[in-house]
Amino acid sequence: MSMAPNAVTLTVFLGLFALVTVVGFFAARWRAGDLSELHEWGLGGRRFGTWVTWFLLGGDLYTAYTFIAVPALMFGAGAPGFFAVPYTILMYPLLFVAFPRLWSVAQKHGYVTAADFVRGRFGSRELSLAIAVTGIVATMPYIALQLVGMQVVLAALGINFSLNLPGFGAVDMPLLIAFTILAFYTYSSGLRAPALIAVVKDLLVYITVFAAVIFIPAQLGGYGAVFDAVPEKTLLLAKGVGSNLGAEFAYASLALGSILALFLYPHAVTGLLSSSSRQVVRRNAMILPAYSLALALIALLGYMAIASGVRTDPQYAAGFAAFGNNFAVPALFLKMFPAWFAGLAFAAIAIGALVPAAIMSIACANLFTRNIYKEWINPNCTNAQESFVAKIVSIVVKFGALIFVLELKSTYAIQLQLLGGIWMCQTLPSVLLALYTRFCHPMALLAGWASGLIAGTWMVSQLAFKSSTYTLNLFGLEVPCYAAVSALLLNLAVSYGLTLVINAVSKPVRRDETRPEDYL
Repeated sequence: MSMAPNAVTLTVFLGLFALVTVVGFFAARWRAGDLSELHEWGLGGRRFGTWVTWFLLGGDLYTAYTFIAVPALMFGAGAPGFFAVPYTILMYPLLFVAFPRLWSVAQKHGYVTAADFVRGRFGSRELSLAIAVTGIVATMPYIALQLVGMQVVLAALGINFSLNLPGFGAVDMPLLIAFTILAFYTYSSGLRAPALIAVVKDLLVYITVFAAVIFIPAQLGGYGAVFDAVPEKTLLLAKGVGSNLGAEFAYASLALGSILALFLYPHAVTGLLSSSSRQVVRRNAMILPAYSLALALIALLGYMAIASGVRTDPQYAAGFAAFGNNFAVPALFLKMFPAWFAGLAFAAIAIGALVPAAIMSIACANLFTRNIYKEWINPNCTNAQESFVAKIVSIVVKFGALIFVLELKSTYAIQLQLLGGIWMCQTLPSVLLALYTRFCHPMALLAGWASGLIAGTWMVSQLAFKSSTYTLNLFGLEVPCYAAVSALLLNLAVSYGLTLVINAVSKPVRRDETRPEDYL
């Protein structure tokens, strides 16, 4: 796909991209620490205050793919795409109640990852390894999807040239250059780089969103005209018929599963553990819903794209042919914004890909270094060796995601991302519930984890990886349910049931290096 670049749009975009590159390299000197220590490189020294943490978590959780995919779902499917808004509101009470406990125990014992906590809480290397591997595997396609978001933006800008590289064929060079720059400043600055860049990214996002929701509807005849353009059957969820509970139940289960999974992802844990205190975590639980307001407005861009008629505009036909509904927002911005502001909006989306990709790669590096390399390969490694391995792994992860997109195409990344939330939900008994109780035996938790993973993956495979909502037949009812929730219920049943059996036949020795006061 090729579009003619607009000189003004491209200049503004490249100028802002250059700015964040400079900021990324400067970040190594910001709140300087010894970057040969993993907690300094991978957690920013645990010194981020309320506002830095707010920008970091906002940049971490509200990504470029969110900016592209949520409106695209509204554009193509209507009301079901709005599920992201209620779940991002409802998850913050969970953050307020539970995750300050994780911060406190991690601070007390020097934990860098959730798998570190599991290792200390249950004394099980195997369970810790399972949590670490789950986090890495679930996060990789998430990074790849940030590349997909950037691909869409670069194509809309007309920056589309490739080089034939041995073994890879035609490689999208702008994408390769962008992620090479990202790899270098992440290597040199660690978590400080995305934390500082997140401030720029979020300011651009808020400017773009508030301009869009005022300026674009005004050109389309107001919000009444926008909603009138949307097909009536997509404005509301379809109700259940007969014994089928319908899309409303599926919608609720998708929101519930997403609530349970989001803050278990390694990049979310990394953002939380970088905070300077448990009070910072709680304050962020109260102010992060501001991003949910922005997300609700972003979702409405899908309806504005319908009203603007970009789908039938020949000028954007090639973009829709290449990227499907994901091209709706870039096409809308190109059609409705002045050239210079379109450049700013595209920069917001592209930088919105770099920030989470950096945090995700750092989170994966922390998991690999702490819970695989140090635990299983080189237990006697020095702090400097630990930090160096993490830096190298962060680069490998980024380019692994890039190769993933270039070789296997974005469809596979999206399919695996469907599994990501399902897999992360299966770590809930070992991480989230373990903040309150260690009733379950570690081997029972491992069995429950495996059962949930297998069941969740099987359900999505039965849907040909095109959906994550699997219909269960229970007592004559057809229950369309997010596979993560169904699999988690099986996981809990196995974990608690097997624990009762183990406790009945033996008195296993339990090892727990944490104490009740460590969580307060």
